[in-house]
Amino acid sequence: MALIWTWIFVVPLFALATIVCGAFSIAASLSKKRGRVMMGAAARVWGGMLVKIAGVRVTIEGLEKIDPNGAYVFASNHLSYMDTPVVLSQIPVQFRFMAKSGLFKIPFLGTHLAQAGHIPVPREDPRAAVRALALAGQTIRDHGISVLVFPEGGRAVDGKLQEFKEGAAYIAINAGVSVVPLALIGTREVLAMHTTIFHRGPVTLRVADPIPIEGLTMRDRKALTNKVREQIAAMLDQFHG
Repeated sequence: MALIWTWIFVVPLFALATIVCGAFSIAASLSKKRGRVMMGAAARVWGGMLVKIAGVRVTIEGLEKIDPNGAYVFASNHLSYMDTPVVLSQIPVQFRFMAKSGLFKIPFLGTHLAQAGHIPVPREDPRAAVRALALAGQTIRDHGISVLVFPEGGRAVDGKLQEFKEGAAYIAINAGVSVVPLALIGTREVLAMHTTIFHRGPVTLRVADPIPIEGLTMRDRKALTNKVREQIAAMLDQFHG
């Protein structure tokens, strides 16, 4: 039943939502004054549409800890391709996300991602990956736009929290903004890794207190990364415990 529902209903509507929001985002990119705000709104609408189409019921906890006018580095665990739409739809700030460069090669979706200012990460090229981190920091400094990072570097196959890379800490220290740990629970049950079958279900998004970076230097990247991971692990343990 889930397979039939996925391919008859979910996939076609996902494609339609991506085309409509992508077209709006590309058109918005032509506006110098309101372009970025409109593209951010399009991304949030797109995320919300995908969440509703997939039958996901999202509960968000701790949203009051976020200043809607602030800029942050959001660092989240990564369980599913549904993670980004969930975060996009629930956190009301202007932000961009870092994604593997392969997504930018998908017709239309790739154009939408590039025009909206999302940042490709070429995993196979370490130097290019460092440049992507520097670009993310510059995006925050120049435009006051937050960035979403998945520090595990990819989806967790077994659903368990993996070791974190230092990219989120690097961006935050570079840009001079706080890191906000996020914990996602339930997206793996909606769309597991290595499958294209969607299952309706509940998802919880937990927001931790922002971690300030005042006084930190690049030598503190590892300590900051460990602190972010510890907070995410604590939120996950609290939910499952």
